[in-house]
Amino acid sequence: MDKWVIEEVSASVQVNCHISDARHGTEYGMCTYLMKMREYFRWEKGLGFSARLGNEEVGTWLAEREELWAGMEGWDFQPVKVTGRQLDPLEDAPINAALDEFGLVYSGGLGNYGRPHFFLGELERRERHTDHVLFVVGRELARDLASPPAMTRGDTIYVRRESLRRLLWEKLENWRWSKPDNPLGRAFACYDFNNDLEGSLERMTDHEIDIVVLHEQGERQAGKLLGERWERMLLDLGRTPGELAARAARDHLADCIVTIPKLAEAADTPALHFYVGNLSAMRKMLFPHLRQAYDLWLASGELDHLVRAAEVGREHWTWMVRSMLELHEQYGPQAAEPVARLAEDHRL
Repeated sequence: MDKWVIEEVSASVQVNCHISDARHGTEYGMCTYLMKMREYFRWEKGLGFSARLGNEEVGTWLAEREELWAGMEGWDFQPVKVTGRQLDPLEDAPINAALDEFGLVYSGGLGNYGRPHFFLGELERRERHTDHVLFVVGRELARDLASPPAMTRGDTIYVRRESLRRLLWEKLENWRWSKPDNPLGRAFACYDFNNDLEGSLERMTDHEIDIVVLHEQGERQAGKLLGERWERMLLDLGRTPGELAARAARDHLADCIVTIPKLAEAADTPALHFYVGNLSAMRKMLFPHLRQAYDLWLASGELDHLVRAAEVGREHWTWMVRSMLELHEQYGPQAAEPVARLAEDHRL
């Protein structure tokens, strides 16, 4: 019976993953899209990262997948089927209550640019904290193309081990093209990827998963400061540079509250390298002082440079996100340009 239930719910969640991909899967640049599709193929076929992917086989699969998506573009999201019940795919709590006895975890919600994300996976561990619940999810049974490694929904944090491991693999593959001397390269140098690819990916995932949790905990603290007005603002800013700037500012606030101080306190060299190396272009543009502090730490070994950057950043980004909310109060749906300009004019 359990096997039948798991297959049923996996299939129904995957349908919504396909619908989301039909709407948004081709919004990436061509190179990013092809890389993500190759890794999606690898996941779907259950292949290891050291397995060679045949171009013809991947090409045939890609054409079939795009044809499937083309037929689903106008579909509405479908109910999630669990033991005969049909549940709202955007309501995590009742679905997870129904799945608890099967050791499964589900999430469905909106990410960057308002893209919906759905996944189903096997529960690895659950932690109940004073103000939130943390689910760490292992093997994934259903996922979409984007597959973000972490998401906070209300009082619940979801961290996806398999998606994080794939993100690390994609970063490693990209870095290996020219092997620049940069923070990502220094992070990878802390592991023996040349001689033990799978083992090194597993060890790096084990290490970085705790850093992902720190960021999501910082996100929750930032969320308490900002309230529901922030989510309403993001909907109005959707798919604009203003949304990217607002998300980057909030990410910086979250990391200045929790992530950077914790990494500096632990003197966690591999995680600090990867943290700085993994910053998006928008985040690097808005917070050049952080990279300066990283370079000073690299040269001197003094972590106080990063601690002070977090202290200054906490004050600056608190002011920034509150100012963005004020602009949204003033301009409403037309706030995208003023928000983006505010961020660009007040880089730190």
